[in-house]
Amino acid sequence: MTQYNLLQTENAKPIKMWTKGVPVEPEAKEQLTKTAKLPFIFKHIAVMPDVHVGKGSTIGSVIPTFGAIIPAAVGVDIGCGMIAVQTSLMAADLPDNLLPLRTEIEKAVPHGITPKHRGRDYGSWHDAPAIVEQYWQQLAPGFNKLTEKYPRFLKTNNYRHLGTLGTGNHFIEICLDEADRVWIMLHSGSRGVGNAIGSFFIEMAKKDMEVHIQNLPDKDLAYLEEGTEHFHDYVEAVHWAQEFARLNREAMMHNVILAMRKIITKPFTTHMSAVNCHHNYVQKEQHFGEEIFITRKGAVSARKGELGIIPGSMGAKSYIVRGLGNKESFCSCSHGAGRVMSRTAAKKQFTIEDQIKATAHVECRKDANVIDEIPMAYKDIDAVMTAQNELVEIVHQLRQVVCVKG
Repeated sequence: MTQYNLLQTENAKPIKMWTKGVPVEPEAKEQLTKTAKLPFIFKHIAVMPDVHVGKGSTIGSVIPTFGAIIPAAVGVDIGCGMIAVQTSLMAADLPDNLLPLRTEIEKAVPHGITPKHRGRDYGSWHDAPAIVEQYWQQLAPGFNKLTEKYPRFLKTNNYRHLGTLGTGNHFIEICLDEADRVWIMLHSGSRGVGNAIGSFFIEMAKKDMEVHIQNLPDKDLAYLEEGTEHFHDYVEAVHWAQEFARLNREAMMHNVILAMRKIITKPFTTHMSAVNCHHNYVQKEQHFGEEIFITRKGAVSARKGELGIIPGSMGAKSYIVRGLGNKESFCSCSHGAGRVMSRTAAKKQFTIEDQIKATAHVECRKDANVIDEIPMAYKDIDAVMTAQNELVEIVHQLRQVVCVKG
């Protein structure tokens, strides 16, 4: 017996939803139905249990397309995703007071954003370390090619943002698994340059479709057709941004490990288990005997045997998972717990006292600026995991002890 719910409407491809036991907003279903009406959707849309309304397209959806890509479905945080490494440290090796460790990590990785009127942005590098230069050398040829045609991207935060965290739900965490082994986990994407690439091509898609945009179920579903100049340029640009995101996470991980070694005197290794996966991206894949484009908007690849990361909310547990290769889900799983309320609603509903209580076991910020990330603003991660137990199997369960927020 299959675990998904089927949402079927007239003149639309089927929508298969792995959402049994978790809430789904009517607005998310409406947004999904609009996407399913597009003529180039291949077979069906797969929906993950962390599904919720997104800008342009539904978060927690897997959109298979034939001959077209929707830039707004990929979004502006291109290549956003997770990286995790298991260390040789145990919980007993961590200091009793974790504040110095959090402070050292915050010094090692630029995070957050400084308003323009307050001078230099402390969320970007002033003097980038050698590791940033090393990774930039891998990205430079692609960036030069991109900016030859689109010089506008020269004015973005690119080099200065490589190896930086960002804002919102981006985070760095020190976690313990079920055997009290220490893990490092972080979440970020392609930063300023990825945002600029995504925003530009979303507008290009709308412009290219000016004549037809009124016929779309939603103007944010404007798409680029394969064979056109902008489609080709977007595919190249998005792949570059996804590579930036992957290296961005690697550079941060490198610097977090260095920061930990300043505080923890016991020698440790970090090569034992590592995962680096996107959850906002598009790429060509083979499914049901066809080569198609798969857009994962808040979803992770979960091919058989493939490792992935499903983080819970700030103060809740997270999971390292192994894919089961479920064909109906286009070999995908959720990318997290998924929000049950907007950031604005969370700030109205909860107080600093609520935040302190919910994160009592975590060394983290507990001020008004992070209330929108309070655990209660997210779905129950246990229910989310149960709803997708035919998509992934749990390898490790992690609980946070330190959390750095952007």
